[in-house]
Amino acid sequence: MLIDKTGKCADALLQKKLFLLDMDGTIYNENRIFEGTLAFLDQIERNGGRYIFITNNSSKSVEDYVKKVNAMGICADASHFYTSSQATAFYLKEHYPGQTVYCMGTRSLVKELRDSGITVVTETDDDATVVLIGFDTENTSEKIRNTCIMLGRDVAYLATNPDLVCPVSFGYIPDCGSMSIMLKNATGKTPFFIGKPEPIMVDCVLKKLSMKAEEAVIIGDRLYTDIATGKNAGVDTICVLSGEATMQDIEEGTVKPTWIFDSVKEICEALRQRPDPS
Repeated sequence: MLIDKTGKCADALLQKKLFLLDMDGTIYNENRIFEGTLAFLDQIERNGGRYIFITNNSSKSVEDYVKKVNAMGICADASHFYTSSQATAFYLKEHYPGQTVYCMGTRSLVKELRDSGITVVTETDDDATVVLIGFDTENTSEKIRNTCIMLGRDVAYLATNPDLVCPVSFGYIPDCGSMSIMLKNATGKTPFFIGKPEPIMVDCVLKKLSMKAEEAVIIGDRLYTDIATGKNAGVDTICVLSGEATMQDIEEGTVKPTWIFDSVKEICEALRQRPDPS
């Protein structure tokens, strides 16, 4: 019998066909790939499954991410990714078609939105009816000031993701959720968050691949985004302890993963219990 860190039976994991993987804190930390990641991805394919990276980090485009993971030795192309940027573009086109969006985000985010056919401005603009903020690693005091000006108007207010921090080599830096708190303190306004834990990304991937929720599993290191997404989308989850969440967080929190493993290396070892289909 396959068991997780707590001794819970995880045999159902061997039947999963789609692995929806968080990135930061799950398969790597900033530019350092975790031990066992490459073997884990290889084992998924050996077992006849496939993997898709679903990340809340909107600071990079899909093209940026492909280059980043390829440099780490991960075999992936654009089809292996679904990001909060893509989910945001989908949401904007569905709910605010044809409207002008003011964006406080990286150049990569702005380009990706524009490439999707969305009209985006990065300076205060009377035509903008939507304000969008993302995880902006290129932020400046001028951009923050302009965003506060725009939020003083009658506009819709969206954010790519609610993550409070992003893991880096020395610890953490403020992510989009923290930036939204800063802006709330100045303007009194709170955005609607599009990325995880909203089920939008997962629903889109399942529909695109014609797969059912029970065939998938979400793997991530955060309870309030990755694991909560699984609950909202009706998909099983694995919380890895290689990033933000700790066992104490899981024990004391209200959002519970289906299974718990120390890292993707341990999940890989578990998947090897399944006979090679070849």
